[in-house]
Amino acid sequence: MKFIKTEIEDLIIIEPTVFSDKRGYFLESYNQNKFEEIVGKVSFVQDNESKSSKGVLRGLHFQKPPYNQAKLVRCIKGKVLDVAVDLRNGSKTYGQYIVIELSSENKKQLFVPRGFAHGFLVLSETAIFAYKVDNIYAPDYDAGIFWNDPTLNIPWGLDESDIFVSDKDSKLSFFSDFKSPFII
Repeated sequence: MKFIKTEIEDLIIIEPTVFSDKRGYFLESYNQNKFEEIVGKVSFVQDNESKSSKGVLRGLHFQKPPYNQAKLVRCIKGKVLDVAVDLRNGSKTYGQYIVIELSSENKKQLFVPRGFAHGFLVLSETAIFAYKVDNIYAPDYDAGIFWNDPTLNIPWGLDESDIFVSDKDSKLSFFSDFKSPFII
């Protein structure tokens, strides 16, 4: 398992070691000891999974304190464009983001720490997306940033007319109106 630091502190790409032969493959998707050695102590409390069609964009989501969440995300089937935006007030990378392709082929994962907005866009016909979280879902603390925010200008890679979002996600706040509850 290889842990790759990104240009944004605490945001880490994880590449598993894959053992393949004519029968298929085997990989270790999570190892608590290795994870804590590189990332630190995170106690995941829930695993989530979603299935989405091509062009579906979920995000950019986060939960406000005290229910903020760290996530370990991966695409089990298909291909997604995954985005994490630094919302930590006082961070030298505040408002910056990374964009990474996660797929069933590359088997990469992304660790998204607390204080980040997260979202993904399905690039394949369908995708199954899985993630671990370190805090419970609290609907009253659910929040987000509008996926097509002009200040962030995230390069989603599809025409806006080919992107489908939920009604809830179409009404999220703009980054310029956002007051970060995450202070470092």
